[in-house]
Amino acid sequence: MFFRFLRLLLVLALVVSAPHSFGAMAQGLGQAPAGLVADQQKILQGLMTKTDALEKKAQADGVDDTTLVDIRLQLEELSREALNSALAFRSRLSEINPRLEQLGTPPAAGQPPEPDIVTGERQALASEKAEINAVISSAQTLAIRINALIAKIGNMRSELFRNLLTKRYVLSDALSPQVFSDAQAEYTNFYRAVSSWLSFAFKFKFQAMLAATLMSLALAAVLLVGGRRLFGRIFEADPSVEDPTYLSRLSVAFWSTLLPSLAFSAFLASTVFLFNYYNVLRGDIGVFLNTLAAVIAVVFCVNRLTNAALEPRQPNWRLIQVETGPARWLVRLTTAMAVVIGVNSFLSVVNDKMGSPLSLTIARSFVSTIIVGVILVLMALLKPYKGSDGSWRPWPAWLRYTAIVLGLATIVAALFGYIGLAIFVSVQVVVTGTILVTAYIGFLSAREIGEEGGFAGTSIGRWLSANASYEDTALDQLGLVVSVAINVMIVLVFLPLILFMWGFQPGDIQAWAYKLATGITIGSVTISVTGILSGIVVFIIGYFLTRWFQGWLDGSVMARGKVDTGVRNSIRLAVGYAGVAVAGLVGISAAGIDLSNLALVAGALSLGIGFGLQNVVSNFVSGLILLAERPFKVGDWIVAGDTSGTVKKISVRATEIETFQRQSVILPNSNLINNAVGNWTHRNKLGRVEIKVGVAYGSDVKRVHAILLEIARGHALVLKNPEPFVLFTNFGPAALEFEIRVFLADVLNGAIVQNDIRFAVLDAFESEHIEIPSTPRAEVKVKQTEAWPLDDDKIEVEFAEKEQAEAEAAAEARRLAKSGRKARKPDPS
Repeated sequence: MFFRFLRLLLVLALVVSAPHSFGAMAQGLGQAPAGLVADQQKILQGLMTKTDALEKKAQADGVDDTTLVDIRLQLEELSREALNSALAFRSRLSEINPRLEQLGTPPAAGQPPEPDIVTGERQALASEKAEINAVISSAQTLAIRINALIAKIGNMRSELFRNLLTKRYVLSDALSPQVFSDAQAEYTNFYRAVSSWLSFAFKFKFQAMLAATLMSLALAAVLLVGGRRLFGRIFEADPSVEDPTYLSRLSVAFWSTLLPSLAFSAFLASTVFLFNYYNVLRGDIGVFLNTLAAVIAVVFCVNRLTNAALEPRQPNWRLIQVETGPARWLVRLTTAMAVVIGVNSFLSVVNDKMGSPLSLTIARSFVSTIIVGVILVLMALLKPYKGSDGSWRPWPAWLRYTAIVLGLATIVAALFGYIGLAIFVSVQVVVTGTILVTAYIGFLSAREIGEEGGFAGTSIGRWLSANASYEDTALDQLGLVVSVAINVMIVLVFLPLILFMWGFQPGDIQAWAYKLATGITIGSVTISVTGILSGIVVFIIGYFLTRWFQGWLDGSVMARGKVDTGVRNSIRLAVGYAGVAVAGLVGISAAGIDLSNLALVAGALSLGIGFGLQNVVSNFVSGLILLAERPFKVGDWIVAGDTSGTVKKISVRATEIETFQRQSVILPNSNLINNAVGNWTHRNKLGRVEIKVGVAYGSDVKRVHAILLEIARGHALVLKNPEPFVLFTNFGPAALEFEIRVFLADVLNGAIVQNDIRFAVLDAFESEHIEIPSTPRAEVKVKQTEAWPLDDDKIEVEFAEKEQAEAEAAAEARRLAKSGRKARKPDPS
């Protein structure tokens, strides 16, 4: 009774307090995200302000491609922030939507009313969801607007590029005498600017300049000297080699261009960087120095490439087999063309910064393009080959005509006033051509190194073969790795350079790299290169950690603990499988792959398991059972059906058994689980072996028993406890049969013991004159059958002669009967 009264009081207390608690909960549900909504609205307002400013800037500075690229990068960042603002409500919506489903819809008219607490909670949640949806809608609208601006900037950049190539200038002003006076004034202003900076730098920044230059030289020296130390034979032509291989010439041409160019570029880049770091440069001088460094680097690279490919001083290392004289002219003309393009590029920057007249800019570009076109035509008309009759021969027709067309096109475009198009073609011919030729040589080198035996023929391959004892197979595999690495390096280095030459900005590559890293969406699938690489790296790290832990556990823990070999093997395998499985799952998660998306694949796999993979799964589960129960272990002597041998390896699918004939037998694990298996060394190696002996009837059986027992007890490997035993087993049909039974500490020595005891029995029986009978064998006589005649023609002839003789005798008998005379008896003589 008391408990019923107490229960009633508790129910009443809950009923009274429920409205207040539910109301507080509903109020909390409605007010919890208020701060989050306000924060996100504030963030979106700031993003809208920034977007408006960037849109105005794009309209004002729409003629500068670099500025447009920078604006586009900022807009893409704003778009990501807007999407992140919308995603900030994901967790809250995941709480609201299930709760609204639980509350259901309001009751219809005519139905019983619901409690006020439920109505209040539903209204609060619906109001909160409406506020969140409004913020999300604003974020999506802003993201759509930003994407439209990004597309508009892309169209503006395309229009700028088209205008650059198709804009036509009037050459009358550019070729007037006024250009010379403008050029003189421009030179004077430039000289004054540089002179004033130099005087300032030498007075106040001399130590900083000297330190920056020395550090840059030290960096370049480390790269160049270190490269020569490590790869000297790769990018230096050896004059003592009379007939170098094609791979050697390719490698020398590629690396003798790339490594010195990288070292020289590192020197120039570090010099400019350190000058900026020590505040040596002012604004305009910094721009001039940056451009000058780039021009010098390009001219140096072009000169190195032509010298490496043509080798005017060492014809045997020449990659392009032309004569020495034309090779020198080709190097000079190519370098001159690069110098002209470089000077034009540097002067264009000077003109922009100094505010030069348009006529001076047109005149400079016109002269540069005409010179480049003339050089291209001269190179095409050059005859670099010499025939067997001593006559000079031109380039192949396709190459000669291509160079002539490019040269004439450049000249014609300049003469008609299309200076932008002429400059673009000239730059592509020199710079892009150099990049493509260098990359092509690199690809050829990588392909030759990846060929079978290619890497072994290089200097590094020979050194590894001599000093590291690498076999040919290992060198071939290493050559494939080196080939892939060279190809990847060429793509990563030269592809951005080519894109820069074709008008793309570093911001473009940065945007592409970000999209490639964060994910490319194809339909409903998002592929993230960074995620995939991260997953692969995580799996590799997990795999090697598992292998290291296996080795440490087996060699340091279990070996010191004197753990049985079979137990060590089982534990090592279990740890290995578990570690690889965990590494795989962690790698998949690191790659950003949602395992729940694999439900369909898992369902299909389950169906396949149910039909076609029954044996595989059975063997797998059987392998796990064998590793867990350990009915036998590695090193045990087992008998499974007709197979008898030593267990060498237990895996999850099959068990490897090595027979005593050294044959490896792979038995599925399900056979070992479902069938009887004999294990001679299950708990220990103690075992019994038997040797059967027969003696002749009439022998002293007690003496035979004593002799056999003495022999068994006298063997060194036979145990004293349990002691040996000799059994008189049977009265055989030809002998009195005995059986020697001995126990051994290691049953694997049974064959040795049996062999020794049999020899001892023969010796003892011979000295005691005890006979070991042998069963007589019955003699079977084989009936000799008449051989089948081999010559059928002979038999037929003999049969015909016999019939003819009988016919003649019968005819003679009839003739004598008609004449009445008797046949004459034969002459007895």
